[in-house]
Amino acid sequence: MGETILKLDNVTKVYGNGTVANRDINMEFEKGEIHSIVGENGAGKSTLMKIIFGIEAPSSGQIYYKNQEIHFASSMDAIRSGIGMVHQHFMLIPSFSVVDNIILGDEPVKGIFLNRKEAIRMTQELSDKYDFELDVTAKVSTLSVAKRQKVEILKTLYRNAELIILDEPTSVLTPQETEKLFKQLKYFKEQGHTILFISHKLDEVKQISDRISVLRNGVSRGTYRNEDLTMEQLTNLIIGRDLENDMDEFKTYDDYDNEKALIVKNLTMKHNSRNIIDDVSFAVKRGEILGIAGVEGNGQMDLVKCIAGLQEVKYEGQINICGHDVSNLNIKKRREHGLAYIPEDRMGDGIAGPLPIKDNIISSYYDAKELNKPLFMNDKAIMETSNRLINDFAVKTEDAFTPIASLSGGNIQKVVVAREYNSNPELMLAEQPTHGIDIGSAELVHHRLIDLRNNGSGILLVSADLDEIINLSDRILVMYNGKIAAYFPDANKVSDSELGMYMLGAKTQTAEEIGGALND
Repeated sequence: MGETILKLDNVTKVYGNGTVANRDINMEFEKGEIHSIVGENGAGKSTLMKIIFGIEAPSSGQIYYKNQEIHFASSMDAIRSGIGMVHQHFMLIPSFSVVDNIILGDEPVKGIFLNRKEAIRMTQELSDKYDFELDVTAKVSTLSVAKRQKVEILKTLYRNAELIILDEPTSVLTPQETEKLFKQLKYFKEQGHTILFISHKLDEVKQISDRISVLRNGVSRGTYRNEDLTMEQLTNLIIGRDLENDMDEFKTYDDYDNEKALIVKNLTMKHNSRNIIDDVSFAVKRGEILGIAGVEGNGQMDLVKCIAGLQEVKYEGQINICGHDVSNLNIKKRREHGLAYIPEDRMGDGIAGPLPIKDNIISSYYDAKELNKPLFMNDKAIMETSNRLINDFAVKTEDAFTPIASLSGGNIQKVVVAREYNSNPELMLAEQPTHGIDIGSAELVHHRLIDLRNNGSGILLVSADLDEIINLSDRILVMYNGKIAAYFPDANKVSDSELGMYMLGAKTQTAEEIGGALND
């Protein structure tokens, strides 16, 4: 047993509405270790990290940091004590330079003025020390996602963080970027830093961790040495059962006479005179899943919004859904032609937060005949539909009247997927459908997508999770810099490392190879 840097002693968190997020948590974290915290959405991981970082106060229990009991009033107290946190959604100002983001709130001064020369020297020296390969004078808006993450980590190191919390740090990284991050984390460990690693990717947890703590339903299920746990044992500790992880037994294939659920031809969209979608053409057949891989910011999100009818600027080209040209139709009209849409931003685009689950779960087909009477909506039918979907999709809630924003992220996602699944779509746009949710919820979502596929729906799957892309897809596209950089007609014959090379722009295919995405 090494030196304990952080100890949680019977930490409990109960919110005002009576919800128990953490109950009697006892954990110890050693100096110079990589310690993973795993559990399903709603298991209490986020609350526990917020308590450690001073964002939340525990309802009871004690926290000891460097053998001293601490009572942080805010995250600034945690930072001053040597605890840093890199959030899943970066806290950066894109229009500021790297150095300005790093020093913000803790600027070196000369007299009463900012000592910019010293700030640049200090931050560049820090970047070079950890082999981050950053130009600290560059604007954050010009950086890749991986480099922005490095800026967030440097912010914590600049403030002399000895304990660093990383929340889903690999969720938008390629395999090559993840490998490099892990090398840097191991170097931090060698330098005496303690890393708290939060992730739903259990293969990465097994790859990087010294020890692993498991939370389930707000209660600790123990802390284990990595080498003492198999993947199956870890999964069982997290969800309380074995995972049905062989997707092949759920997959069949029927080309439905090669019928197309979606045809995209020569799609181009400009922003500030730059092509953010550059002459993209492909088709999605009925009864298949076409996966699109790519690093965030390479046009996938804009492409999906164009297909859904949610783009903010005009585009050129043609979008055809089930034989209908929908290029000039709004999302409501596109839905009438068989479209369903699971958006990446479930909070902003997927739900109406203050409204109850029952309103959210019918919101995309509220005008369906079976949910309406001649003058008023049919409350009985709405409740029957809501309760059926809540049960079928294992949404953890007291009832259908619960405000949806009060649910965990995984359960919110289940409601969104349940709603879109229940619309019996001809074409499903699934945009990051399992991003940030636990393995149990992800398993359910995957099986529902397979169900749709096997019943003849065409599915366009956009995901930063390459395991998800490879395991679910029949064919795969890779987008880079607004273009299709690669096309693989058989998802079973490509590796995640090969996809990563195309995602980073290190490789590209010929126009003839890419043309198969439309013509196959």
